[in-house]
Parts: sequence; structure tokens; C-alpha cells
Amino acid sequence: MKHLVAKIHPADNVLVALTDLPIGTPVAAGGRTVTTTAAIPAKHKLTLHALAVGDAVTMYGVLVGRMRQPVPAGGLLTTANIQHATDGYTESQARAPWTAPDVVPWQGRTFQGYHRADGRVGTANHWLVVPLVFCENRNIQVLQEALVDDLGYGRRNSYRPQTQALIELMQAGKSVEEILQADLAGAPDGRAQPRLFEHVDGVHFLTHEGGCGGTRQDAQALCGLLAGYVTHPNVAGATVLSLGCQNAQVSMLKDEIAKRDPHFSKPLLILEQQKIGTEEALISQALRQTFAGLMLANDQRRRPAPLSKLTLGLECGGSDGFSGISANPALGHASDLLVALGGTVILAEFPELCGVEQELVNRSVTPETARRFTSLMKAYGDAAVAAGSGFDMNPSPGNIRDGLITDAMKSAGAARKGGSSPVVAVLDYPELVTQPGLNLLCTPGNDVESTTAEVGSGANIVVFTTGLGTPTGNPVAPVVKVSSNTKLALRMPDIIDLNTGTVIDGEETIEQAGERILDYLVRVASGETEVSAVRHGQEDFIPWKRGVSL
Repeated sequence: MKHLVAKIHPADNVLVALTDLPIGTPVAAGGRTVTTTAAIPAKHKLTLHALAVGDAVTMYGVLVGRMRQPVPAGGLLTTANIQHATDGYTESQARAPWTAPDVVPWQGRTFQGYHRADGRVGTANHWLVVPLVFCENRNIQVLQEALVDDLGYGRRNSYRPQTQALIELMQAGKSVEEILQADLAGAPDGRAQPRLFEHVDGVHFLTHEGGCGGTRQDAQALCGLLAGYVTHPNVAGATVLSLGCQNAQVSMLKDEIAKRDPHFSKPLLILEQQKIGTEEALISQALRQTFAGLMLANDQRRRPAPLSKLTLGLECGGSDGFSGISANPALGHASDLLVALGGTVILAEFPELCGVEQELVNRSVTPETARRFTSLMKAYGDAAVAAGSGFDMNPSPGNIRDGLITDAMKSAGAARKGGSSPVVAVLDYPELVTQPGLNLLCTPGNDVESTTAEVGSGANIVVFTTGLGTPTGNPVAPVVKVSSNTKLALRMPDIIDLNTGTVIDGEETIEQAGERILDYLVRVASGETEVSAVRHGQEDFIPWKRGVSL
């Protein structure tokens, strides 16, 4: 049964509108009835009782803002009458025991994965072509042109037939108006060339703008991130192009690889342009060696693996006022199930943990873990303020338009992706995840930078919740898109994989939605189900240059 409003936590003094509420609508929640004194759009918040200037606004049981203007009971919260505010936090812990969910139905469940020499298991089998410096981006693109289409990894949906149709219309003397109104018919055509290497899922080219010209710390972080991708369980091997004189030296990359895998044994092909000479010689060698590497990668086969070998990256982007009450808590339940099964979960986006720090401190398994979290959070927040910004500026125009009007409100809902399990480790970008359980990874809230970082830290599958829709993907890890609302799932079915708007619609519980997410992830991890981002060739890769990015 669908309700009109939701009260998330017993201590909350605001409600979430689950549908558009005209002025004068009586709504009941928490044993009280209030009548709307303004039109409340779906996803937005209305006050449960009158609030005066300076009063606290509580959602999810935490402070998410303070009133800057008085609002009567049943009134609409807006950026004009509320401002961002959070409670402080310390390293002191008030720990509570965790009650793990029942995982008996999942015991013995496996997925079909690629077993690597370091003990990790991949959900896919890719080859990487990586530049150590932006100077090599053009050579990377030349290799991409030479390899992708002929090996059968070209774009599946090509719009070239439509371009050809437009050319023909122009050559036939049609006017601009006629061309704009023309029916181009013909859906995008399919991939013409079959895949040559049946057991290699893709060849991916990770161009970037780093490697030189910045600080040595930037180069070190880039090499750490690239090492995370080269050693990633979804990667069979890599071709690396180096110019030779850049800050990000080959030796630096090898050191970072050794940190992550001391016994690294995958094929790693390194070519340095300043040693080899001409472009033709460089590309010829790179093509020959990469083709030979792909032949070796094609020998890999999927074998059963326990669910404890899954490392799940948790991401959200284009969030809305329903994200924190449908998609995120459902993903949180899936996360708790995976942790209880011995798996690994990564919760990142530190600017979107603003206001829930004390809860995460209390969930930390050791004082040292709590201390590292608070230290990274404070350093990040101070850096943002020093740059003339702040976490309070994190919500985007789309977030605000759809009900997330303070960063604390956004963060309190975003953090629910991490479920309720203990925090076993806190990592700084671009460190590798090594401990099973819930890990916190310091990244920006930027969707692509954060997703890029989570995969670099070892996520072999990512779940990305969204309320507004985004095509974001990743070169080596499948990115599963989960909609917070049914309208989005119906409007953008080409990018949404799962819909948890069913929770808002009263069709299933958060727990049922979470179990459905985990079941879907097992099928994706086994290669049985292809997610939309993979199908569209969405391969977003943006290293975080360690400045202020919210």
C-alpha cells in the first residue's frame, strides 16, 4: 500500500512527501496528523510541527539543518528557509554490537569468476592499454583505432547510418527545415565484427591528463591508481606506454604494483617512446605485443567462486529525495548481506558523509580506525574551506530541485548505502582494500572520480544508485544502475538496471529490494547478465588530482 508521506526515524521532525501534496492535504505519520500549508512536491520535505528561526531540523535521526525563517506545521522546506548544519563529532566511540542479517539462504551460493594468482577473483576479463603521461594519449588513440573494431570491441550501437541518411538528404537538395523534420528511420545498427577473442571481455584505453606538470604527489597517486587497475582481478594484463621523461616514471608504477601484489605475474608490456624512436616503431611493437597478450588472456576461463570473493563499490549520483529511503537503504541491506557472507564493501565519497561522522566513528572496529577516519574527514573539510568552498556546497542543482536541499540531508541518505556493519578499515586514495567487511575510502563526491577510485582500490563490481539518471560506467568493472523511483526507471530504461521505486510504491520492503539487488549482482558477476553501462560502452575514467573536488 502506498502512503502519502514517510517518517524515516522516530526522532525526525520532518516528513518526506512520497507524492505531490496539494495545499490543505491532511497526512498522518508517527501517530500525528498534519495538514499541508503549502503545495509539497514529491521528494520534498514538510514540517511535522511549527519550526522557529534557529530550530534544528532532524532527518534519519541526525541534524541536517537549522531554520533561517519560521515555517508553520505542514510547511515546505526550501533553500530559503533552511541552512546546512551538522552535529560535531569526536574520536570517542559509543560502540554498539552489530546484528548481522540472516544469510542462511545464501550459504553455498557461488558466482562464476576469473581466479587470479593473488587469490582474488574477477567478474570480467579485460586487457588495458594505459599511458603513464598525457603526452601518450594520442598514441593510445592510434592503438584504439587499430585494435578495437577489427577485434570486435567496437561500439555496438552506431549512429553512422543516420549520418549517412543526413548526407544523402543534403545531397538531394533538401532544406534545413526538411532535414530537421526528416524521419531518419533505422535504429542504430549492431556490431558488425564478431569478437575475435571470445574470453576477453574488452580492450580498454585509459587516457588521462596527468603524469607530468603537477606535483610529485600527483604523479605518485596516479601511479598508485594505475597500479590498482593493472593488478585488478578483472584485468588479465596491460600494455603501458611511457614517453620517458615524465614525473610518473615506469619505476614508480612498478613500485606501486609491488605494493599491491608482491608476486605480480600478469603480462605487463611496457614501451618507452623516447627509447624506441619513431611513432611507427612504437605502435608496431605495441600492436604485436598486445595481440600476443590477448591470445594469452583468451586462455582464461570462469570457475565457481564463493560470494566472499566479491568486492562491492557503493556509489550514488544524480541523487533525489527518494534515494535515501529506497535505493540507498536497499543497497545497504545488500551490503550487509555480503559482509555477513565474508565479502568486501567500499563506501566512499567523503563529502557525502558530512553529518554522519559520529555514527561511522561508533561503528569503527578499533580506535585507530576511528582516528584515521576523523583525521581524513577534517583534513578534507579544512582543504575545502581553505579553497573558498565547503561540504555545504556539495548538493548540485539537480539534487536541490529534487528535494536534497542541504549537504547534511544528502549525506544522511547517501551513507545508508553502507548498511549497518562495522567499519573494518579506513583507506586514503588510492590505497588497496585488503580486509573483508565495510571499508571507508577517501574520495570526492564526484561520480566518476569516486567510481574510478573504488575500482582502483579493488571493487570488482559497483552499484550506483540514482534518482535523476546518469550513464556513468567504468572500463573494467560493471556498474549497476539502481533507480530510486519508478518514474526514472520508466523514462530511462536504457541506463537503469534495477528499480527500487517499488519501495516508494509500497510493492516491496527495503529488505526484499536488497535481496533482489544481491541476486542480480551474482548474475552480473558470473557474466550471465550484462549491465546497461557495459552494453553502451560507457567507460568513464577520471583520476582524482588531489585538490578540492566535492
